[in-house]
Amino acid sequence: MTIYALIAADLIAITILVFGLYFPRHRRRDMIVAFLAINVGVMGVTYAMATADVSLGFGLGIFAVLSIIRLRSTEMDHSEIAYYFTAIALGLLGGFPGINGVIGLSLMAILILAITIGDSPRLYAKARTQQVMLDRAVSTEDEAKHMLEDLLNADVARVVIRKTDLVQQTTLCDVRYTIRDSVPAQRPQESVNHHTQIPATVGSAR
Repeated sequence: MTIYALIAADLIAITILVFGLYFPRHRRRDMIVAFLAINVGVMGVTYAMATADVSLGFGLGIFAVLSIIRLRSTEMDHSEIAYYFTAIALGLLGGFPGINGVIGLSLMAILILAITIGDSPRLYAKARTQQVMLDRAVSTEDEAKHMLEDLLNADVARVVIRKTDLVQQTTLCDVRYTIRDSVPAQRPQESVNHHTQIPATVGSAR
């Protein structure tokens, strides 16, 4: 199998990755050009290094330059980092002429399959991770867990208290939970003159 077949396979794979998997699931248009550019760039650099008569130090220097690329505009979550790494791996496999064609195509297919399954919205669809700011000072995870289960209507699997402010009477928690199917019955509407204390407020979701 020629290098041109591997290049074509890489272009097909990155198209599936970006337009078939990433964008329909995450809807971040700005990351499309990043994934396409890094894939094609790595593929071109890999092919040039493998075919040209360059020293080992030059090759290491090129990849050192690639390694300092940072996305400073917006933060990426862990799933987007996985897509970013997959785009780089596909470019390496597509641009290395010395690799066996069958092995290269098989590894590309495995990468696409792994991210298809791992990032599937059906996989643990009810599992959530969120940062929650409670409007009272809580000293133990057990106490925070009971409050968060009532607040989120969920089964809390893990709570980590990140910050407790005794002056402002707030507690910042990292919560991992599973949402419940049933919706709790609404409480009777309180009288206008009766003030009800709200146990907590939910912060921005991750």
